[in-house]
Amino acid sequence: MKTGPHPDLVSAVRAALEQQADPVRAAGQQRYMKSAMPYFGLTSPQLKATLAPLLRDPVFTMESRDQWVATVTALWDGATHREQWYAAIALARHRPYRAWVDSDAMPLWQSLIRSGAWWDVVDDIATHLVRDTVLATPSVEGLRMREWAAADSLWVRRAAIICQVGAGARLDQSLLADVIEPNIDDREFFSRKAIGWALRDHARHDPDWVLAFVAAHPHLSGLSRREALKHLEAPA
Repeated sequence: MKTGPHPDLVSAVRAALEQQADPVRAAGQQRYMKSAMPYFGLTSPQLKATLAPLLRDPVFTMESRDQWVATVTALWDGATHREQWYAAIALARHRPYRAWVDSDAMPLWQSLIRSGAWWDVVDDIATHLVRDTVLATPSVEGLRMREWAAADSLWVRRAAIICQVGAGARLDQSLLADVIEPNIDDREFFSRKAIGWALRDHARHDPDWVLAFVAAHPHLSGLSRREALKHLEAPA
């Protein structure tokens, strides 16, 4: 079994993205995202259309878990443009490798979150790769998320707060409370926004719980509170 990165896939991804480059759009994307790393300028549909045939091509199939991890890491660490980060995440999320999205992969996701350190990549990783692992192994990953909620990195903390967004009825309310509460006094915009987002998402499934949580936490920031109650009526 090969354990190093798949060099042909890495090269093919880089070449395909570069061929689609649109410098004018790229400049606008970089300004909008306030990104130090430049863009090639692909739209989201273009990016998906470019990556899909490469990820499906049997020639580029990962032969082992180690090769999958190494290839995700190579695309990420060697990125010169932001779309290459998106490609790394797309490979990580590719359905044939779903069995490898487990607790053993969590250190990799944390590493990507720390180095990515911006909402576009962090949110994608947190609400898919991290979430799926938390739902699959809630007892183990619940403990990990409680640790992440007190991490030194804003982005690791944000990932813990939003790690159950999209979980629906499977959400663990105790875990949601436990990752929010250590961050209630955090003045960072992305932390306050994450709290509101996580509560607003859960309000679709249990509005009474969210209303009660907000009422019980008067120190929630105005932003968190507004986001949480966006589609609810606060109790009189």
